[in-house]
Amino acid sequence: MKPFRALLVSKTDAGQNVEFVHLNESDLMDGDVTIAVEHSSVNYKDGLAITGKAPIIRRYPLVPGIDIAGTVLSSSHAGYQPGDKVVLGGWGVGEGHFGGYAEVARVKGDWLVPLPKSFSTSDAMAIGVAGYTAMLCVMALEEQDVKPEQGEVLVTGAAGGVGSVSVALLSKLGFNVVASTGRVEEAEFLKQLGATTVIDRKEFNGPVKPLAKSRWAGAIDSVGSTTLANVLSQMKEDGSVAACGLAQGMDLPTSVAPFILRGVKLVGVNSVTTPLPRRRAAWARLERDLDMAKLKALTTHVKLDDVPRVAADIVAGKVRGRVVVDVKP
Repeated sequence: MKPFRALLVSKTDAGQNVEFVHLNESDLMDGDVTIAVEHSSVNYKDGLAITGKAPIIRRYPLVPGIDIAGTVLSSSHAGYQPGDKVVLGGWGVGEGHFGGYAEVARVKGDWLVPLPKSFSTSDAMAIGVAGYTAMLCVMALEEQDVKPEQGEVLVTGAAGGVGSVSVALLSKLGFNVVASTGRVEEAEFLKQLGATTVIDRKEFNGPVKPLAKSRWAGAIDSVGSTTLANVLSQMKEDGSVAACGLAQGMDLPTSVAPFILRGVKLVGVNSVTTPLPRRRAAWARLERDLDMAKLKALTTHVKLDDVPRVAADIVAGKVRGRVVVDVKP
């Protein structure tokens, strides 16, 4: 195998060093499937990893990138053979195991999902971990019996990756979607994705009441902290919140009141170590329920060279929707 290009993050006395390098096959980490990476994406977690704003990276040096889509080059795993198209997100890839910001990756076959037949590798990364997480959140609400006729469903962080795909999915499924965002200038964009109403996230930044006026039948939250606490206080009786993120913080300044007085359910969604059967189910649902025209509208493409810049922008809240990285030269 010829040397291949990669984005490498190293630890220095001054902090992190981010640079483009050429690696050899011998530099790859352990795994039973080697992949020619065609596309990756830039997620909020990737932004935190590359900028060093949070301790995402657990070993140095590391190739970041929590998303991978490409073609199998070689495999000793029974489930995959050369030529297979595959998708990977989670399992510590881009955190403790070399990730998608390289032209070649070696991973465990048990982490992979076969690329759904109707998706290209570019489509799969337009969805990526963010869209797959959004689908898991939708499935969680459905499993709590949240139905469109019960009332409005809130999506926080709606202009981000998880939020924008959540809006598109929920609207396709017939829900009355209210989108919360700190970028109210994106209101038209969010309405094009299917939001019926767009509200300023400031509505969820104030002091948290044990119980506020009930409004939401369901919610998908990728923000956490005070925002999630305020959302919980505003849930209708027996309403459910699927929580999957912590953009605002890991704390949760709430009380037991929503849970014991209104029967509110808080369902945690972990997309990192989701078992394979549920992963496959989520991707099958995305193939069925995601409007591909809306996915295209919320997606932009960049080159591998652009990743450090986009990483800084996504942490600064300057990126909307999904960003696909065209890795293949």
